[in-house]
Amino acid sequence: MLVMDNLFTIIFFVNILLSIVIIFRERRQTAQTWAWLLVLLFIPVVGFVLYFFFGRGISKEKIFDLRTQAKIGLNVELEEQKQALQRNLYPHPPTAQVEVKQLVYLLTIYGQSLYTTTNEMTLYKDGQKKFDALLKDIEGATDHIHMQYYIYRSDTLGGEVRDALIRAAKRGVKVRVLLDAWGSTQVSLKFFDELRVHGGQVAFFFPLFVPYLNPRINYRNHRKIVVIDGKIGYTGGFNVGNEYLGEVEKFGYWRDNHLRILGPAVYSLQNRFLMDWNSQHAIEIKYEAALFPMIETNGTIAAQVVTSGPDSEHEEIKITYLKMINLAKKEILIQTPYYIPDESIHNALKLALLSGVSVHLQIPNKPDHPLVYWATYSFAAELLAYGAVVETYEKGFMHAKTMIVDSGVVSIGSANIDVRSFRLDFEVNTVVYDAKVAEEARQAFFADSKDSEELTLEKYRNRRLLIKVKEGLARLVSPLL
Repeated sequence: MLVMDNLFTIIFFVNILLSIVIIFRERRQTAQTWAWLLVLLFIPVVGFVLYFFFGRGISKEKIFDLRTQAKIGLNVELEEQKQALQRNLYPHPPTAQVEVKQLVYLLTIYGQSLYTTTNEMTLYKDGQKKFDALLKDIEGATDHIHMQYYIYRSDTLGGEVRDALIRAAKRGVKVRVLLDAWGSTQVSLKFFDELRVHGGQVAFFFPLFVPYLNPRINYRNHRKIVVIDGKIGYTGGFNVGNEYLGEVEKFGYWRDNHLRILGPAVYSLQNRFLMDWNSQHAIEIKYEAALFPMIETNGTIAAQVVTSGPDSEHEEIKITYLKMINLAKKEILIQTPYYIPDESIHNALKLALLSGVSVHLQIPNKPDHPLVYWATYSFAAELLAYGAVVETYEKGFMHAKTMIVDSGVVSIGSANIDVRSFRLDFEVNTVVYDAKVAEEARQAFFADSKDSEELTLEKYRNRRLLIKVKEGLARLVSPLL
């Protein structure tokens, strides 16, 4: 009995110490602080383990030494753009229907995002079409292929992509694959043995030396980037796996958005891949002209690639969403699988609604993560009282991460509208300043509306008690999700 009392006392004081650490040592949002305090106080032993793996912050300097790596090939042009903007010499005003000068300024000055104007883009909304195009471009590669995904599965699609990379490596193409260690736990280096035999390189981001156990497990590289010969880029929401082709019964049809880019915006995707690769691989890729070749296009599309992560200073993707919301005069269209916003985003949407701006939100009707699903449902429903239109996608699984403002600016990428994407995960979005691309995304949005069911305020208020309990629990821990 005495031993048990002593053990309880030790656990009690460990929890107090952890609470002090949370409050005084790490700078975090108030909601997160209180959520962790509740976890530690009410489930002390389990809470300690959860905090060790999911709650501890990592200093920006220890995540990677990115600031010491010069962005050769981009820095000079980026600095010229900054100086021009600061002198009010705006470079190449975009033809978008909304006034976006402030957004370009914000992302250039604080987001370190190169502004480019001669891009060609194809928007893929269907996984089969996206991967058909990607495999064709891989077959046409002549110099290098850089591939980065959060999830890569060793299934049929994963095998097809791997085999295409093997054929490219046999042709002498330099192939590098970077996968998130947590998201891609189902695939191993052995799966890529033949690729590596032929000179391909495969690395894992924040590798798990013991499966599922790593103090950095909470920090995930959620980016999806492919760069081919420094000229063609792919980025968006699709990972590599059969479910993204709609071939997994649990999800059904997989609805997502992905961009194929030909043009100078690819330089930013290339730069992001190189920085992530060099942070995780002993053999660094040296910056050279072949990685940033001259690109001839007939494109007129303006765009900026925006990246953020726990190493960021300004939460660049969050402030992108926030600025887009604040710029809206007529309409905001949002597709996201997870809507667990922080106060700034949630209140900005409420303010937009109160100001007469139409806000239309689409979320999934199929939960892939139950707690996240019920928290999403709760936060989305809160907007109903302010006049928002909220729909649940019924055809399959809604995974697109898209924001469209006034048919003139659209953001497509990997970042959900949730705290995890804003602060914990490494993300990449592309902001497109083009009325045609925005309108194509808008038309796709309203086509999805036909496959969705509207959540009305009356329907929400009459939900079952069990759903209310689930929402309450999910909302309580939402800052940790």
